[in-house]
Amino acid sequence: MDQQKLVDAQFGVAAMDYLQSPTHAQGADLQRLRALADGQRDWRVLDLGCGAGHASYALAGEVMEVTAYDLSAEMLLVVAAEAQRRKLANVRTQQGVAEILPFADACFDLVVTRFSAHHWADVPRALKEVRRVLQPEGRLVVIDVIAPETPLLDTLLQSVEVLRDASHVRDYRRSEWEDMLVRAGFVVSDHQAWKLPLRFESWIARMRTPELRVTAIRSLCAHAATEVRDYFAIQPNNDCAIDAAWIEAVSPSA
Repeated sequence: MDQQKLVDAQFGVAAMDYLQSPTHAQGADLQRLRALADGQRDWRVLDLGCGAGHASYALAGEVMEVTAYDLSAEMLLVVAAEAQRRKLANVRTQQGVAEILPFADACFDLVVTRFSAHHWADVPRALKEVRRVLQPEGRLVVIDVIAPETPLLDTLLQSVEVLRDASHVRDYRRSEWEDMLVRAGFVVSDHQAWKLPLRFESWIARMRTPELRVTAIRSLCAHAATEVRDYFAIQPNNDCAIDAAWIEAVSPSA
């Protein structure tokens, strides 16, 4: 199964779970998105890898139009129904992959991707497409889980992530994000990081992780080095805290 089909299979069945997930439905980053778009009534926004659409809902009340774009048709059905329920008539949905955006050059003022990019098969290619569809001086906001720079910590995080979700590609380090953004022609303008608490049981239930893989995750966490357990605040029930970040970049004028 190729990466796109794997992502679609993993997330299509979980669409309603992601709509209702407190981890995805709440957060200061959503409030910050609203503040970023405050007063920008003429903006057109792309929510790239929109999932259950929480970034779209946060922005729709501030801007002209939000395009919720995702690989999963099931996710987009959930987004369309929820936007209608919230009376957000300016949210439209479109299906596709991050690496090939079916939009004209310079047609968006803001592109947001929230907890999606760690599933993309080719992030550098996707960033080039984002640069193409952004207006000059348009902004990209990446909100995602961030891997620690220390290899020991990075290894544990990636191992647990791929065991939990077979469609996981990589949680990138801040240094990797900045390098990819610069190579795609962006200027990084802001970075903020925070700890994202995870409740283990709901985290694995949302992804319907097979029991054999859950056992492997528990074993990895139980036998992790002390510095790893301390960094991720791993509790006896495997609740933990991982790093998330807001990375903002500008597409400069030619």
